[in-house]
Amino acid sequence: MRKINILIVTALMLSGCNKFGDINVNPNLPSKASNTQLIANAQLMLPVLQEVPQGEFYAQYLMETLYPNLSLYTEPSASFYTLYHDPLMNLESVLTKPEQNSLDGPIPNQIAVAKVLKAYFFWHITDRWGDIPYSQALKGESTFTPVYDTQESIYNNLLALLTQASGEFVAGKITNDIIYAGDPDKWKRLSNTIRLLMALRMSDASPDKAREEFNKALTAGIMLSNSDNFTFKNLPDANNESFWYNQWTVQGREWWAGSELLVNTLKNADDPRLAVYVLPNAQDGLYVGLPYGSTDGSNIDKYSLLGEAVRTQDAPVYLVTYAQALFALAEGAKRGWINGGEAKAQEYYEDAIEQSLIQWTGNATGLAALLAKPGVAYTAATGMQQIATQRWVHLFMHGFEAWAEYRRTGYPALVPVNGKPVPTRQTYPADESFNNGDNYRAAISRQFANAGDTPNGKVWWDKN
Repeated sequence: MRKINILIVTALMLSGCNKFGDINVNPNLPSKASNTQLIANAQLMLPVLQEVPQGEFYAQYLMETLYPNLSLYTEPSASFYTLYHDPLMNLESVLTKPEQNSLDGPIPNQIAVAKVLKAYFFWHITDRWGDIPYSQALKGESTFTPVYDTQESIYNNLLALLTQASGEFVAGKITNDIIYAGDPDKWKRLSNTIRLLMALRMSDASPDKAREEFNKALTAGIMLSNSDNFTFKNLPDANNESFWYNQWTVQGREWWAGSELLVNTLKNADDPRLAVYVLPNAQDGLYVGLPYGSTDGSNIDKYSLLGEAVRTQDAPVYLVTYAQALFALAEGAKRGWINGGEAKAQEYYEDAIEQSLIQWTGNATGLAALLAKPGVAYTAATGMQQIATQRWVHLFMHGFEAWAEYRRTGYPALVPVNGKPVPTRQTYPADESFNNGDNYRAAISRQFANAGDTPNGKVWWDKN
């Protein structure tokens, strides 16, 4: 766990009558956290949405080497409890405070940032599990057994929440913001970009609503450059270091190699990102991916292990990026949601690849050659597949997001493992059958009928 003590501990207060008034109250130990302290604590949990090996396995970016287990889809369940108890509870405290304080920046911006983060966390949760507690969640002791809302209703509510937030930002910065240093314009653009991506996610489930929300988000103003990227910055110290650095360097776990699909996709195109994503193998200096589902990874010298740049101590955690927005625009043009047709789809597609190269390598060297490669060079007949595949390449290390896009589009073609298909959702926490049994069972029945709580059920927007 990260040890930054942004949330200051509660002061000890004397009980009963105090004839000395406030003389025994230490002003440097306030009894309540400020809004921005609560927001900062919620932000500290953002890396767990990306720095989780299970996400990399679901998107088939990485394969375990010495101890293949989770990459073989042996544990379909995961818990969402921590996300509710920690970041979401902190954000809800901001949104429901009866009194607000402007000492940490404009109150409207404090509220709007909390709304954006709440929407982002809930979007992540519902895309992994499906129907989840939402409208009755975060109520504390008043509701210990919240109902599960449908994913469709959650999407509609989150889109409305993001729309509200976008319209509420005013001039002035808030304090303690470890993402954008309180810049309201960047938060506003992030809000609209998340809305754009959510709209695209529901493109096959509710196409008319999706197109409408997509265009409204675009009009409201999305990310303009890589400087707008929603990035959590790990630090070069032991208390705030990258998960992958801790696993690889501190604990000596050389347990992850690039999958054959990932390595071959980049190698066949001479993609400059290959040298960032993985290493040449130790055996002969070649880029060799480990076939997904293989248990032959014990000879780690034979395969391309996870690249050094993505497991440095201060490696950034990319959550929502400008390149993602450009890929969304490319698909929007391809679908006819925005003007420009195939010409505009190709333009956005190529711009997205360029920005991805800059994000991952620091420059656009090799772009022209990459865009000319067979399979990468845009053609109308295969445009949707190419957009989806290059988006998958770009989303490396953000496995849960890439997995969601794979479920929506079917690209790239991932492989079954030992007869098991690629999971299409994660099953609910095992404790839910005891903690919230009636609502848990009702949600399963509503979504999956007699199939039960399995990793092969489909969430609302997954029509592929």
